[in-house]
Amino acid sequence: MTMNDYDKAYYDFHMRLLQAFITQAKEQPPFFLEDCTQEDKDFFLELSELPHSGGSNLLIQGQHLFCRIVAVYPHLMPLVPRDLLWFFGGDCLHYMPDEEISVFQTLDELRQQANETGEPFSYENERLKSMGLH
Repeated sequence: MTMNDYDKAYYDFHMRLLQAFITQAKEQPPFFLEDCTQEDKDFFLELSELPHSGGSNLLIQGQHLFCRIVAVYPHLMPLVPRDLLWFFGGDCLHYMPDEEISVFQTLDELRQQANETGEPFSYENERLKSMGLH
């Protein structure tokens, strides 16, 4: 299965958010500490490798890692783009209010509609508009 341009733009946007989050998380405790535990090092390694996962493995591993962030590294949650919780879905959706889920559902519907009609669509611009940022 190949990605169409709409899905590729959506995927690329989320991978940029993920990379930015990983960069920020690296600067947070416990990851930058000299006495960082092996468990913390292993977690950060898994997180760092996540963008290189493919297909359903990316989503399954992403759900696992982001749910672990909530449970073990809650101080990182303010750094997590809400878009990533939606992107990974599954149990990550438990950490999003209904109103927020509704915004992301609408964005997905707009993207799908544009895909079906062949209309130009910028996920990033529509996202900014829907969140009152554009």
